[in-house]
Amino acid sequence: MKNLKIFIITGLSGSGKSTVIAAFEDAGFYCVDNMPVALLASFLKLPIKSSDEISGLAFVMDLREKNFLSVYKSFFDSIRQNGYSFEILFLEADEEILLQRFSQTRRHHPLSHGKTLIENIRIEKEQLKELKTASDRIIDTSRHSVHELKAIVSDIANKSKNISPMTVHILSFGYKYGIPIDSDLIIDVRFLANPYFIPELRDLNGEDKKVKDFVLKSRQTKTFLKKYLELLDYLIPLYEKEGKAYLTISIGCTGGRHRSVAIIGHVFKHLEKSGIRASISHRDIGR
Repeated sequence: MKNLKIFIITGLSGSGKSTVIAAFEDAGFYCVDNMPVALLASFLKLPIKSSDEISGLAFVMDLREKNFLSVYKSFFDSIRQNGYSFEILFLEADEEILLQRFSQTRRHHPLSHGKTLIENIRIEKEQLKELKTASDRIIDTSRHSVHELKAIVSDIANKSKNISPMTVHILSFGYKYGIPIDSDLIIDVRFLANPYFIPELRDLNGEDKKVKDFVLKSRQTKTFLKKYLELLDYLIPLYEKEGKAYLTISIGCTGGRHRSVAIIGHVFKHLEKSGIRASISHRDIGR
């Protein structure tokens, strides 16, 4: 779970924590309300789901747990020392808004011990002052509707999701057999000298060293590859930034046996050296 984004939601009673945890759940997070601090470390060791199935974890922790204030700091420090990173969201609201919300819901304040509601709100605010200071993000929910608050949290959740690197698939093909329908980028390399017209190369394919040397060592090919790889180096990060999960680059020649095969082998090696997750296939090499 150490690769999952973790949010700890805390703050004043009546500030909207239930709305926030619901928004995280809608965004694909595994959520637990009123999570005891002492159980957090053990919980994080559980094999709940893989990171491919959930976007992250979100826990609500607050004064409903009676010893929360006395233990949260040591437990948070311990979890960080064990390699977990998390973001603390602190929710607050103006006193008059909190009074209004408690009046509407008719719920008791968790600090109710013979004191008035406004006294309990002020005591809680004072007790949580240190935690508020240590929080990564403070959200004042006073002027936000439920829908507006959910939209804010949804944006936070979506920006924090673990996004898998885009997979680039490079495909060689022959134009005489049609253009691959799943292509995102297509380049035609039929302008390069064709090994097919060299008798000793005709029955070979672009994976053979003799064909590779013929195609890749020509001045025309070197100039083309320099410009084309620069274009890919520019485009691929932009596609990834847009959230594209897969990108198919198709490179075609006449029959899909010689030039396109040699070229995509070179492109594949370049992308691998650049740290891009890539795969390769030859649609028409055996025709």
